[in-house]
Amino acid sequence: MNARHPGPTTDRYRLEQMDADADLMVLNFGPQHPSTHGVFRIKLILDGEVVVRAIPYAGYLHRGVEKLLEKLTFAQGVPIVDKNDYVSPMTNEQALVMAFEKLLKIEVPRRARWMRTIFAELQRVASHMLWLGTFALDMGGALGGGSGVFIYTFRERDYILDLFEMVTGGRFHYNTHTIGGNRHDIPAGWDREVFKVLDLIESRLPEYEAMSSNNAIFVARTKGVGVIDKDLALGLGLTGPILRASGVPFDLRRDAPYHAYDELKVNVATATAGDCQARAQVRVAELRESIRLVRDGLAGLPAGGINGGKPIKMPQQFKAMAGQAYVGIDTPRGELGTFVVAGGGDKGTAPYRCKIRAPSLHALSALPWILPGHTVSDVVVILGSLDPIMGEVDR
Repeated sequence: MNARHPGPTTDRYRLEQMDADADLMVLNFGPQHPSTHGVFRIKLILDGEVVVRAIPYAGYLHRGVEKLLEKLTFAQGVPIVDKNDYVSPMTNEQALVMAFEKLLKIEVPRRARWMRTIFAELQRVASHMLWLGTFALDMGGALGGGSGVFIYTFRERDYILDLFEMVTGGRFHYNTHTIGGNRHDIPAGWDREVFKVLDLIESRLPEYEAMSSNNAIFVARTKGVGVIDKDLALGLGLTGPILRASGVPFDLRRDAPYHAYDELKVNVATATAGDCQARAQVRVAELRESIRLVRDGLAGLPAGGINGGKPIKMPQQFKAMAGQAYVGIDTPRGELGTFVVAGGGDKGTAPYRCKIRAPSLHALSALPWILPGHTVSDVVVILGSLDPIMGEVDR
């Protein structure tokens, strides 16, 4: 990497060089383990309980989404990306259709852009609430099993899914974002329900902080653990809460605004320690900021149409024979990018190539650098603090 970060370990151990009578041992953490947050394996080389080297192995969940997008038309590809980051389906759809819209040069109506902003911030609240609960579970018995926090935060996430169901009819597979805008408009009275849910979640946040981030055991397990400094974060291409927790105030919503973020003020939450505690602090701060953004978005939601394109009547409706486009948006896990090249399918009705930049994949690339020197119990906490979603890692 550089002089400060020469590689994942300063003393690289190789299995073939190990003394069979030495204390070093190999422990496979995963792929079938609840704390890997999916089907993911880390080969840990241990000296007692201390990690000497960590080698991550992804790919167990590979479904070939990028190849499928080359076989489906532009109109058909949107629903299949819901399952990439399966905790934030709304933002998956947004990243894909925005790249298609840029390639096809389709303008999105202002109301639809504001709606996408509202949906994205509600999705961030739901995602961060689920993360807080599962992070408490990762701590296990240290927080009395962690199940109390998880049950509460999972309940709040369910309230957000109720709101999405009112708009789209679905709780997970929304298929609400379409090329040119949105498929479903906001129903009458939906804003009142949103305000009720946001008021409820906001009033309970101090309680959840008392149970987690203000808990002495939580602090002991996270402070100074899994430190990612600014240089390492930038060198590995980390984004989102992980980068901001390392002292880099970069947020695409503010620094490269899209949707309605050019009309709404985004306060970027940051920390400087770069450890597990800092990443938790940033996400809790983002919860409050997203709640504010949703309220402001609903208050300023403009009237008008929700789709700038023609109604989709045929799968082959959109065509692009030449050109390429890249769009990146800030999801709960960082920059989710979509790179698309035109000219595929039957006379340009599908992408020739589609590449998805998954923030969770970049996050996992930090493990060989930050796990050595920590204990096995810390591995669970560090991995959970990165908030990886294996669906988008393997795609």
